[in-house]
Amino acid sequence: MKWSWKVTRLAGIDVYVHATFFILIAWIGMSYWQAQGTAVAVMSGIGFILALFGCVVLHELGHALTARRFGIRTRNITLLPIGGVAAMERMPDDPKQEMAVALAGPAVNVVIALALWLWLSISNGFVPADELGVTGGPFLQRLMAINVMLAVFNMLPALPMDGGRVFRAALAMRMDHAAATEKAAKVGQGLALIMGYLGLLYNPFLLFIALFVWIGAATESQSAQIKSTLSGVTMGQAMLTDFQTLMRDDRLSHAVELTLASSQKDFPIVVNDAIAGVLTQTDLLKGLKAKGDQAFVGEWMQQDVPSANIDEPLETVLERLQTSPCRLLAVNQAGRLAGIVNLDNFVEYLSIHRALAAHHG
Repeated sequence: MKWSWKVTRLAGIDVYVHATFFILIAWIGMSYWQAQGTAVAVMSGIGFILALFGCVVLHELGHALTARRFGIRTRNITLLPIGGVAAMERMPDDPKQEMAVALAGPAVNVVIALALWLWLSISNGFVPADELGVTGGPFLQRLMAINVMLAVFNMLPALPMDGGRVFRAALAMRMDHAAATEKAAKVGQGLALIMGYLGLLYNPFLLFIALFVWIGAATESQSAQIKSTLSGVTMGQAMLTDFQTLMRDDRLSHAVELTLASSQKDFPIVVNDAIAGVLTQTDLLKGLKAKGDQAFVGEWMQQDVPSANIDEPLETVLERLQTSPCRLLAVNQAGRLAGIVNLDNFVEYLSIHRALAAHHG
């Protein structure tokens, strides 16, 4: 995620903090200053929010480590003002596994709350509930209460929140996954409208959460539809076979000629019928600006080109293309370049399939 900085690595997973998180820290500091007017109060407030987000990291680790048990990798965890996001490669296809991954996060908050409750009970550290507040009351008791609230709030059946994923998994046990996602997304967007309304009346922060839920639910629904559309489609069915290639010792002027003569923007560099790199339009423009059109293609090509076998399912390769810095993916057959795929022709292929499905449906 852009504008994020790595702060640590836990269980083999990088943890990042987004730039907007520091706005929250500043707002918390100002709130404590206005309430109590001392530097000690400000430090106490910032310490509490950092402890809270430590619990959020553990919550996300609960998701990530449970997903790891099912062979799903988590690329990173990013902290935002509204919470944390674990960037998993995918959610499990098995509804029972998805339910386990979704429940793992709130379960961590419950365990933290129980541990704090036990400590406070042993140490007689409890105070009456009416003495607790946003900025007042014992540190650990407030942290316990927040963890209970996090567990309960995250279990709201609003996709993409944990409760929404549990709801979707329960539906997917009785119906098609895409249909289950669509129903769960509608419920999530309905709850987002309610949260947005409450945000206007009581707490503007709920507006941000409502927006996150609304967009997240729509994204989940769209992803499920794409996955359903691509089910059974192989790379060989979606790849481009009519394309121009370049060689390392071609001049950039030749790439310019090919670009102007067709709609192709990215050119594979081929050596002995195998791909050795790719010259993207961005690389071409950089080369032209820096050294002119007589520079060699090999000086400006990208060498790290993702690839797939012609028989691989398109849906499993899509993420490889989306996460790669290279816009083009090489499709190989028996060690030779058979075709190419980029996001542009993937979108075109998807649009055609949707149109055909609408016609036949």
